[in-house]
Amino acid sequence: MKFLDEAKIFVKSGDGGAGSVAFHREKNIAFGGPDGGNGGRGGDVVAEVVPDLNTLIDFRYAQHFKAGRGRHGAGRNRSGAKGSPVIIKVPVGTQILDEDRETLIADMTEPGEQLVLARGGDGGFGNAHFKSSTNRAPRRADPGWPGEERWLWLRLKLIADAGLIGLPNAGKSTLLAAVSRARPKIADYPFTTLHPNLGVVRVDDDALVLADIPGLIEGAHEGAGLGTRFLGHIERCRLLIHLVDGTADDVVEAYTTVRRELVSYGAGLEGKPEIVALNKCDAMTRKATAEKRRALAAVADGRVLTVSGVSGDGIQALLRQAYASVAACRTAESQAAEATAP
Repeated sequence: MKFLDEAKIFVKSGDGGAGSVAFHREKNIAFGGPDGGNGGRGGDVVAEVVPDLNTLIDFRYAQHFKAGRGRHGAGRNRSGAKGSPVIIKVPVGTQILDEDRETLIADMTEPGEQLVLARGGDGGFGNAHFKSSTNRAPRRADPGWPGEERWLWLRLKLIADAGLIGLPNAGKSTLLAAVSRARPKIADYPFTTLHPNLGVVRVDDDALVLADIPGLIEGAHEGAGLGTRFLGHIERCRLLIHLVDGTADDVVEAYTTVRRELVSYGAGLEGKPEIVALNKCDAMTRKATAEKRRALAAVADGRVLTVSGVSGDGIQALLRQAYASVAACRTAESQAAEATAP
């Protein structure tokens, strides 16, 4: 299935049905009186989060969603039927924005969560509604209210525990394929990964979700390369795993280039917990690995792991440290939620 993380849709709720003007007519019953029923309410357009979707590709082929209109009222006090609603199914992590692509309407992160995007119009009153002691035979009936219509943007931000970042060809896809059942495209040229990939990683008796995003280059925040569009997918990550290609000539510049792009992008990415790993160590000598590791540790302000997605060296240590960091973030989040709960 092709990955799509943005889509523009048009939604229109149903119009309300018109009320009816009718009078009761029956043998031997004089002055039967008004009995026109009310119109039915128009259908709503509702967004619902479903757990088995991970892309917005369905909205490439269907952009217009219109709910059913309410039926008109009828005599004998018969009210019109309600219009049929339209349920739009979206994946977990979908943001709904107004037409300006800036105003956030909702951030839908829980399976089963629902949101009414366009509310159906109310049905009009029939003449039976206007009957009173001074108005025995009203001939007034209201038309139904029109439904709402609007253009909206859907933007998907994947929900993962940890995100893999780095320059193109840093070995992110190779690592993801080595530790999970995900099968991203792997090749020996830049920008092999053109869309994010997710994988579930087993860490001893636990698990975490790992996201691999396309590589960044200098100037990505200004649109160079694939730009920073995919960085939105790691905004929800609790941890960043920064892979640096050990075979590169200058590992320090490779690390600082990506860090500059994170700072330029903003959204709190520069402040997230980070694990720095020197990758492709199987292709280097021990002396070269040690030298590049020391140089990288000097600018990374912390411990630098040495790993290889091909041979598997250092992978378990990386995953255990990643899970420990993610678990600590989960605990802190739950404690903060309990502290703010009423």
